[in-house]
Amino acid sequence: MSGILSYTFMQNAFATGILVSLACGVIGTLVVLKRMVFISGGVAHTAYGGIGMAFYFGINPILGALTFSLGASLLMGYIQRKTRQRPDTLIGVMWAIGMAIGIIFTDLTPGYKSDLMSYLFGSILAVTQTDLWLMLIVDVIVIGVTFLFFKEFQATAFDESFARTRNIPVDLLYVILVTMIGLAVVMLMRVVGLIMIIALLTVPAAIGSLFLKNMGKIMWLAIGLSVVFTTGGLLLSYAFNLTSGATIILVAGAAYLIALLVRRLCKRCPDE
Repeated sequence: MSGILSYTFMQNAFATGILVSLACGVIGTLVVLKRMVFISGGVAHTAYGGIGMAFYFGINPILGALTFSLGASLLMGYIQRKTRQRPDTLIGVMWAIGMAIGIIFTDLTPGYKSDLMSYLFGSILAVTQTDLWLMLIVDVIVIGVTFLFFKEFQATAFDESFARTRNIPVDLLYVILVTMIGLAVVMLMRVVGLIMIIALLTVPAAIGSLFLKNMGKIMWLAIGLSVVFTTGGLLLSYAFNLTSGATIILVAGAAYLIALLVRRLCKRCPDE
């Protein structure tokens, strides 16, 4: 265990955990507070359709995923806010169709398809220096946009009606948020996988919202918890020779269950 940091791929994996935690902690807090978890899951899975089509037509899979992901983000956001249909039903249909398109085009693509499967489950131990720089760019964009519109995001997260009375552009902020979700999904899924993105967008922020009401504090706690989950999961996977992504998700899931129990037992826990 002591020599784990002597391996370059483990150094990159730990750095990935920190960079992913920054993006997921910030966006995840907004997603949880605005109750958009289902949309983020839908976007993540719909992007797989773009990857499958990109591989089939021989174009860059990131470009295909980006097109599908951003398109799905805006469409799902529009569905949730503008239609009179049940948004969970429509988003679930798009989620299933996106995955089905990805699988069908995966079947039609000749040759070995291990690369396609890696987008679903990730390959955090195979992260390159280029991947790290791309994740850093995503972090700068996400944190920069959130910093610029922090007060506006905070107002819309807790009370959209109040935000509208203050002339805050609620709909524009919503579009910006779903666009950030789509961008983060595309840039992070190749290294950590769609399943792990959903877990890190949801679990740390959900734990933070159990104990805190201040959005900024929830973001910081979510980032810290994400770092703990990814680092702890990597160490456990290395010690017991387990799949790293699945181990990280199980660590996060166990922490969430413990947090629920603590919150239930601690009736007098402070709100902040």
